[in-house]
Amino acid sequence: MEKASPDCAQCPYRREERLCRSADGKFAPQCPTRAKGLLIEQSVTEYRKPEIGEFARQASIQEAAGYSGRESGETCLRPLKPRILEIVEFARRMAYRRLGLAFCGGLAKEAKIVGGFFASYGFEVVSVICKVGRVPKEEIGIRDHEKVKIGKFEAMCNPILQAKVLNEEETEMNVLLGLCVGHDSLFLRYASAPCTVLAVKDRVFVHNPLAGVYALDNYCRYLKPS
Repeated sequence: MEKASPDCAQCPYRREERLCRSADGKFAPQCPTRAKGLLIEQSVTEYRKPEIGEFARQASIQEAAGYSGRESGETCLRPLKPRILEIVEFARRMAYRRLGLAFCGGLAKEAKIVGGFFASYGFEVVSVICKVGRVPKEEIGIRDHEKVKIGKFEAMCNPILQAKVLNEEETEMNVLLGLCVGHDSLFLRYASAPCTVLAVKDRVFVHNPLAGVYALDNYCRYLKPS
């Protein structure tokens, strides 16, 4: 019988009861906390590297700093900071000064605001739009009927060039804003500096993809396969 792969998303136990949160917790047969001991050890070894460990430590500190009421217990926790401010705080914790901003042209207005926001906190901001380079879509084999604007010249989204520009500019941390599915993947693959995401592309839900998730059983049930 083929061994089942981990599927934490479908864990049948309440979060507080799970093995990943308690030594005597419950677990499904494919639970990676129970079955992946060697990988756990390997990951801990990575965290013991000074640079990686410090990055992880500051990320954990930032996680806690996102809540108020921690001193009064879990039931008193209140979310405190939006993601854009957490990015600023984390970058400061890491003593970064130079931030990269890779953004979609469809969010140029938002990128201007975000870049200005980061700059107001004293960061040097290097921003690169998705169409940088003006490389025609034909370069990657796109035919006319596959374009957004049929019959017209279209520059391809160029996340590899976005990443290379920011690499050359020696940004210390990159922020993704609204890159398309797949384009974001290529950017993350080619970027040298650590990356985080401020917002993702979702044309239908105005860049809030969880709106579709929350409504899958009612208003958005048409999204499910019939």
